[in-house]
Amino acid sequence: MPEPTQTAIQSFIDYLKFQKRYSLHTVRSYHDDLLQFFHYLELQFGNLPLNEINHSFIRSWLANMKENGISSKTINRKISTLKSFFKYLVKKGKLEQTPMSKVISPKTGKRLPDFIKPEDAGHLMDSVRNSDDWKSLNTKMLITIFYNTGMRLSELINLREEQIDFRKRQVKVLGKGNKERIIPVSAEIISVIKSYMDNKKGNFEHPDPVLLVTEKGKKMYPKYAYLIVNSFLTQQVKTLEKKSPHVLRHSFATHLSNNGADLNAIKDLLGHSSLAATQIYTHTTIEKLKDVYKKAHPKA
Repeated sequence: MPEPTQTAIQSFIDYLKFQKRYSLHTVRSYHDDLLQFFHYLELQFGNLPLNEINHSFIRSWLANMKENGISSKTINRKISTLKSFFKYLVKKGKLEQTPMSKVISPKTGKRLPDFIKPEDAGHLMDSVRNSDDWKSLNTKMLITIFYNTGMRLSELINLREEQIDFRKRQVKVLGKGNKERIIPVSAEIISVIKSYMDNKKGNFEHPDPVLLVTEKGKKMYPKYAYLIVNSFLTQQVKTLEKKSPHVLRHSFATHLSNNGADLNAIKDLLGHSSLAATQIYTHTTIEKLKDVYKKAHPKA
């Protein structure tokens, strides 16, 4: 890869980290996409200067991914990465124009989010056992908080004790782009959190200031939390296709929508930047209305 290209990539990555303040996970995805793209160009066309890259080279990469069975959703994400990268270079005066203007994103079928049925949710919460075993305590905390707050995985594992207001019964969450939002919680959830914190003080001499910690008193890492949730959902909910923390976030939002919660309120609770992202949670409400209509209307 030519040195000017490496420099341009690093400058863009620094921009995402320090100015856009994207999460490390998001920045890594951008970086990986760019490395894949330039590696493909190098193999197929040699070391091209940035100003010689046009839409034909980009389309060639996209076609290659399609041939290799990469999904339209993933291809669209990679297109988005290239759009952001070349737009940044134009803004910085490194390029006169972006080669992305003639690149069209493939259509993707809208996939409805996987969620737990309301009747299974009660059983799920009842199944979370009370135990002195630390892994079981973490299972209870993860399942309870994900389902009752709709937090993202990264938000929960980075949640600090000081972000919980016990008096007002609310949690201050730091979301994408370091945007703060307040999530109200019930007295029951506050009690569960307080009990966990008391246990933490009793079990560890110098625990991490984040709320959730591993058996060693260290900050929980994403794979640890994911595997606990995945294992629990696999045992308890057989009908789910996906069994990840995000399913509990989807369930939180879907159940709110089904029970008549305002879409703007759900948007704020989830930390979505636009209503378009929240719109998908109306799917079950519409399906429910169709079902009610079929059962109740004489002409249905």
